[in-house]
Amino acid sequence: MQPNATRLNAVPAIGIRLMRALLLSALFSLFCGALAAAESVRLTNGEWPPYLGEQLPHKGVASRIVAEAFALQGIDVAWEFHPWARSLQLAERGQRAGSAVWLRSNEREEKFFISDPVVESGYYLFHRKGYSFDWKQVSDLQGRRLVGTRGYDYGEAFQQAEAIGQLRVNRVTSDETAFRQLIAGRVDLFPMDKVVGFDMLHQHFSAAERAQLSFHPQPLRSDSLHLLLSREVPGNADLIVRFNQGLAQLRESGKIAQYLLEIQQPLSLAP
Repeated sequence: MQPNATRLNAVPAIGIRLMRALLLSALFSLFCGALAAAESVRLTNGEWPPYLGEQLPHKGVASRIVAEAFALQGIDVAWEFHPWARSLQLAERGQRAGSAVWLRSNEREEKFFISDPVVESGYYLFHRKGYSFDWKQVSDLQGRRLVGTRGYDYGEAFQQAEAIGQLRVNRVTSDETAFRQLIAGRVDLFPMDKVVGFDMLHQHFSAAERAQLSFHPQPLRSDSLHLLLSREVPGNADLIVRFNQGLAQLRESGKIAQYLLEIQQPLSLAP
């Protein structure tokens, strides 16, 4: 009878070991799932082709740089595209981890952890070919017919000159409208990020229209654009460090320079 009793006792022992193995497997799966969830970040974004755009390859070159920098740290990015004010608000309140890409400012330093530069932006004065002018400082633009886009900051000197009436700037609702006024001869100068301007001219204007325009080689303003991570979100202080490490690694690989060159090569004002 003893051998049979041994076999009977072995059955529950095997069952217990199996249950333990299944329980450990389930716990491990839950742990891995939680870890995977922790290694993702939800960021807001807006439309600013070719740097940012929901329908662009990689969501735009700036989005690509941000996503690949995070990927080098084992972090996935989920993008949400909103109007710019909404994108910033969601990040500022901590309802999303952060937003890309933005100028650095003292006000934003108080509300966000700000990354190392992701891309550089240069604003230039576009004008019609044959329009002769030169400038060294903002006061030299006095008396020129200027157009600008509502809500855009063209640099401290420009903004101050506009505020005190030294510069008269016709503010319009969109960059495209400003370009159309420039081509029509209704205004003389339009400040615009050169890469964004070239892309817009290729997307919305004919070759003949593009051929009418040029730009002054002196930039009105040059800035770096950054990832913002909300100070309201726990863990973002460490996350910005990891992002900067991934960004440095991506830059050292030469990929950032390559990606920026790829978006600029097809763009020109030539017909």
